[in-house]
Amino acid sequence: MGSLPSDIETFLSTNFTHLVIGGGTAGLVVATRLAENRDLVVGILEAGPLDYDDPRINVPGRFCETLDTDYDWQFATLPQPGLNGRAIPWARGKVLGGSSALNIMTWNRACKEDYDAWEELGNKGWGWDSLLPFFKKSETLHVSAQEHQTIHQSHCDPRFHGADGPIQTTYSTQYGASHQHWHQTLGSLGVDMNRSHFSGSNVGAWTSLASIEPDRRERSYSASAYYRPNAGKPNLVLLTGATVQELLLESTNGEWVAKGARFIYQGEDHSVNVHGEIIVCAGSVQSPQMLELSGIGNPTILKEAGIEVKVDNPAVGENLQDHLMTCMVYEIDPSITTLESLRSDPVAAKEADFEYQTLRTGIRTTVPSSVAYLPFSHYLPHDHLKKLGNSMPSATTTTSSKREEILTRRFTHDQNLGQIEFNFDLGNYSPVFTSEPGKKYATMLQILQYPFSNGSVHIPPMMKKQESGRRIDVNDKPLIDPKYYQGDGGRIDLEMMASAQKFANKIVCSRPLASVIVARAWPPPPPPPPPPPPPLNDEDEDEDFTEWIRDNTTTDWHPVGTCAMGPQGEGYVVDERLRVHGVKGLRVCDASVMPLQICAHLQATVYAIGEKGARMLLEDWEVGGEV
Repeated sequence: MGSLPSDIETFLSTNFTHLVIGGGTAGLVVATRLAENRDLVVGILEAGPLDYDDPRINVPGRFCETLDTDYDWQFATLPQPGLNGRAIPWARGKVLGGSSALNIMTWNRACKEDYDAWEELGNKGWGWDSLLPFFKKSETLHVSAQEHQTIHQSHCDPRFHGADGPIQTTYSTQYGASHQHWHQTLGSLGVDMNRSHFSGSNVGAWTSLASIEPDRRERSYSASAYYRPNAGKPNLVLLTGATVQELLLESTNGEWVAKGARFIYQGEDHSVNVHGEIIVCAGSVQSPQMLELSGIGNPTILKEAGIEVKVDNPAVGENLQDHLMTCMVYEIDPSITTLESLRSDPVAAKEADFEYQTLRTGIRTTVPSSVAYLPFSHYLPHDHLKKLGNSMPSATTTTSSKREEILTRRFTHDQNLGQIEFNFDLGNYSPVFTSEPGKKYATMLQILQYPFSNGSVHIPPMMKKQESGRRIDVNDKPLIDPKYYQGDGGRIDLEMMASAQKFANKIVCSRPLASVIVARAWPPPPPPPPPPPPPLNDEDEDEDFTEWIRDNTTTDWHPVGTCAMGPQGEGYVVDERLRVHGVKGLRVCDASVMPLQICAHLQATVYAIGEKGARMLLEDWEVGGEV
């Protein structure tokens, strides 16, 4: 088969022990690790195409060019009351590699306490100490030379990284003009440099590692790093362009058993059977969608969609948590070259492309790298945070969930966690602000890490105008409702974002970073007070960003939790071995199983989930064999 997908006849005639639904970040980890056992035969169904050669995917400095293209499912949220009625796009990868082919390649981990919280919720073996070997198994770290570390603060501790994993991680060879000022600026504001942000705490300022192959300076992701080297294995069979419609469940001796999947390929309906297990790896939007389309979920939602109820579990599609992000834009020194400026200067773009193609250097090799994670207590009094935490229902009632208690504890106890991320990069990242021709910009990204805002993803109900007998299917886009800034918790999220926005502005206005700034462009700076200024105290002088935040908040594309992991009967979808409650031979393995959000970009954690999930599947196969 070489490195090409199989044909439909080959796929349908193969006797599979395991079937992976979704060839994305986690799915390709699971499939290729299972195929290391020659006794297993693993099938992968992926809706998108295979494309190893598209520069929009491979070239680091072309990140985000694949958004809103055929590589993107192009989802959107429902209109959000907390965002003044706006609906926002939600990009999800529709290509072999999934969202690992679309992301900005940031490679980091959360704090130890984040993973330990998963274990606290009843998921034995999912704490930091148990996950660390799987983080390392997925990665090969390429350590920077000492001179590079000194100049660019590209520090790390190799003891906490992998040395022979599929994903290649490295630091950029060069950086934008603003990065040279990042660490000194943060230091002037009392933020220490973190020289080992993979060892259990990411708090502080640091230079970001990236999932980039160091010699070719190309994106390293699940398709190129996991699948491609294993594509020739006879026991690993991939079919792209195959959209799964539902899982085939059979009732055997009073319990439901996953036996196969029905899918559409080139307009025709097909079914494939499996005599081992099915692993759904479709992500936080489509994994719950797939369960619901297969009759697993809230009976009310399923019946309204015309779906036969097989397993009653109202937790499916609930517990949606996302990272909320704002983009504050600044005009910068016009002599600075940015990736954005290449789009309006064909000559400069051609020169940058030529340098990249011939030397693997230049601006096309760069990705965002100036990062800081901070606790709210760095710029807010602990007493105020404790008061906010104590105002939450979870702090005053006995009926709150353990998840709510953990979130509240992060306010009421002085925990040194990365509650907010600040990320400064050249270019205009705002989906709202339009760049003015001839000007150059930079953006301060601010991202809330532990949101109280909690929403859902569900299949839609049938409409009266739909034809009789038709049920909802995979072509009916799911209803994504993150409930940004709604409820008591959402009120706290909004207040924290407004407070953090002030500190974000303070960072950019502090030297030496301020030396490259001309003026704030978005939001426009407030007008000066009329002379003579009235007497003001410090609180009155504070700029209020609240309404601007409602009008400008977007997603950082990090949804989790919709097939949350935890004990049966306590509001979860899968158990600690990722087995779907109430169904035999069916697991979910992707970001949707994360019961609580983490203070990190997700991809490194999702690779670790894939590695650990594959290990458990192999262990259980050795014990039990066929379902």
